[in-house]
Amino acid sequence: MLRHLLLLIMIFLAACKKPQEEAREAPAPVQVTAVTQATIRRIVNGDGVLFPLDLANVMPKIAAPVQRFYVNRGDHVKQGQILAVLENRDLTAAAAEGKGALDQADANLRATQGATVPEEMVKAQSDLDSAREARESAKKILDSRQQLFQQGALARRLVDESQLVYSQALAQYRSAEEHLKTLQSVSKEEQIRTASAQVETARAHYNSLEAQVAYSRVISPMNGIISDRPLNAGEMANPGAPLLTVMDISRVVARVNVPQAEAGAVKIGQIASISQPDSADQFEGKVTVVSPAADPNTTTVQVWIQIDNAGERLKPGSSVHAAISTEVYKAATVVPTAAILPGEEGGTAVLTVSSDSVAHKRAVKLGVREGNQVQILSGVNPGEEVVVVGGLGLDDKAKVKVVTTAVEESDEDEDNAPESPAPAKDEKKNPAKQPGK
Repeated sequence: MLRHLLLLIMIFLAACKKPQEEAREAPAPVQVTAVTQATIRRIVNGDGVLFPLDLANVMPKIAAPVQRFYVNRGDHVKQGQILAVLENRDLTAAAAEGKGALDQADANLRATQGATVPEEMVKAQSDLDSAREARESAKKILDSRQQLFQQGALARRLVDESQLVYSQALAQYRSAEEHLKTLQSVSKEEQIRTASAQVETARAHYNSLEAQVAYSRVISPMNGIISDRPLNAGEMANPGAPLLTVMDISRVVARVNVPQAEAGAVKIGQIASISQPDSADQFEGKVTVVSPAADPNTTTVQVWIQIDNAGERLKPGSSVHAAISTEVYKAATVVPTAAILPGEEGGTAVLTVSSDSVAHKRAVKLGVREGNQVQILSGVNPGEEVVVVGGLGLDDKAKVKVVTTAVEESDEDEDNAPESPAPAKDEKKNPAKQPGK
């Protein structure tokens, strides 16, 4: 009786163990995709802020009230366009006075150039001869009256009168003599040079006054858009304080900070893709500046990327993300990043699926990453199939069941029936396409 009972128990345990083993040996469902060859780029990423290509704070050179503004914030302006006019009536009057002084100096120069110095010298010599004769005549009269006065025949008053006349004649003679000496010592060229210097002085003064008038007309230094106008008409404009701000946003510059470890690959002229956090639009730019020094606080290197801003869609001050293409690898072996699994000793690995639906764990060496693609330097070959879903925790040489492929799953034009991929899978299972198998 006991023997029969033991036999029944053994039969029951054997019956329970068989379903468990079958369940344990059931193949794991996975999704696979083929290893392909494609062009992949090394991308250096960084975040930054947009700046205008050029910006100018227009400051007045004189202190004066604003008479009138010709532009408002947001207006587009051209280089040389008048933006504002300051009060300038006093400056205009001073410039007119300076113009009169210049005209007078010019007239004096022309008179000096046209005059003949010999005529002046002849006149001066004639004046000297006349003064000499008058002096000698007065001297004779004085001497005669002094003799008569000594003899008691003439009054003292007449002698004094003669003495005064003589003194006047002597002074006139000396003046004429000095005038002649001056004409003899100064040539015509010296007179013209002096008159020319007076003209240049008057012209410089007039130009200075005209410049003051010109400073009262504030003009744009470049093509651009008015980004700021802190004053209103009637308010005081002062040197050193911006009257308006003009910026050129036909092109913008993204000042991006990239990690110091990756900055060595960034070069001037490389192409970059620019995006904004709140927009799906992509803009292409070019690296124009790579800072020669790193920021010690952030351990990043600043890179400037210039972008054409058609339609002024990019606004200075906005935050952007930049992806700089530093290297391009053509015909590289690539797999989706989802296929990469942790390997032994801190390495990386992938699971390949052979034609007999067995997974094989392969150690791989990775290259560059771009988007959801990663370059494989060694470990697998183009054409092999790797697991992209269901591989985590799967043992080497485990039995698997391919339920779909990553390519077929993402194709919205095909039916999503689970039975349709099976024939395609069977057709792909060709041992000739499995290197090393």
